[in-house]
Amino acid sequence: MRRVDCLIIGAGAAGMMCAAEAGKRGRSVLLVDHASAPGEKIRISGGGRCNFTNLRAAPENFLSNNPRFCISALRRYTQRDFIALVEKHTIAYHEKTLGQLFCDSSAKAIIDMLLAELAEAGVRMELSARVDGIERQGEGFRATLSSGPVETASVVIATGGKSIPKMGATGFAYSTAEQFGINVIETRPGLVPLTYDAAMLERLKPLSGISVDAVVASGKTRFAEGLLFTHRGVSGPSILQISSYWRENGEIIVDLAPGTAIEDRLIAGKSSNGKQAVQTALAEHLPKRLAVAITEEVSLARPLGDTSDKALRQLGERVNRWRVKPSGSEGYRTAEVTLGGIDTAALNQKTMEVKAQPGLYFIGEAVDVTGWLGGYNFQWAWSSGWSAGQAV
Repeated sequence: MRRVDCLIIGAGAAGMMCAAEAGKRGRSVLLVDHASAPGEKIRISGGGRCNFTNLRAAPENFLSNNPRFCISALRRYTQRDFIALVEKHTIAYHEKTLGQLFCDSSAKAIIDMLLAELAEAGVRMELSARVDGIERQGEGFRATLSSGPVETASVVIATGGKSIPKMGATGFAYSTAEQFGINVIETRPGLVPLTYDAAMLERLKPLSGISVDAVVASGKTRFAEGLLFTHRGVSGPSILQISSYWRENGEIIVDLAPGTAIEDRLIAGKSSNGKQAVQTALAEHLPKRLAVAITEEVSLARPLGDTSDKALRQLGERVNRWRVKPSGSEGYRTAEVTLGGIDTAALNQKTMEVKAQPGLYFIGEAVDVTGWLGGYNFQWAWSSGWSAGQAV
């Protein structure tokens, strides 16, 4: 019978970070994963360059039933701490936009860095390993692996959520939580492309390829980022961001010309240049193809001087407060993250340990803490993994 101090299930970002930290403390650590390679989500992230953290990472960038839960971990292990680790391994990186940090070369550099940390800490790793069961045994646990049973003082579940099942995502964390009587907050896809009905897709098809800076809102939440028209409707960072807040049957409000009151500009143009076509005036603030499409949609293919103020106000509303009602989302298949998960009320916010089950920990995406697009979810993985690694 093999015996270790700590069994960590899931060799992703959070699991590898936790294993390395526990190993540095002299713990005997076994890290297992059902995949044939570690860090698969890291490998594909950021277009293959891994958006590994965000300079602006702070608790307000995360969604949770308990928004304060993440504060401890994020303060104990910050983005600056992870950046220092990246620099220690001489990985070149750059800031793209809005505080997002990417590797200059390949995301593999981050995986190699974590593997080096694991090796230095003496962590043993088993890949293509199946976990058939975990049960309480005295003050510790007995885990049944495909390679044989393991006795351990502590178990860390770092298997992520349901997003991107083709990468091996499963509901293992949630079924384990239920086994041990731990509440699971209802899960749903986050940072996911939204879908639209056939009529809307037909209207938007000619606009495919157009991109604008936009402000997209759902309720009181707003994101000012890029918006892209595609053959699948409207997409881009702003839509992915708002998808985590949008709920079925709701609508999103899109400002296609942030900072510009279109109706005021157009009404003012009636007196200064009344012969100018409405679409030409609108094209001063929007891409021409988009301006033409919108004016044709509302039947305003005429000069400004021949257009009523009421019609121009309605056009301004269409540009600055475009109401879009998605029909759904693409689901876990393309979602970058999973919203919901292990109820934080069951966990110690400093250590990530289950309060009612000493020695059992949940970290990373499995927990009901979900970050915005832009490196925030990786920072949660590093922070929660590091915190658990100090305690196991």
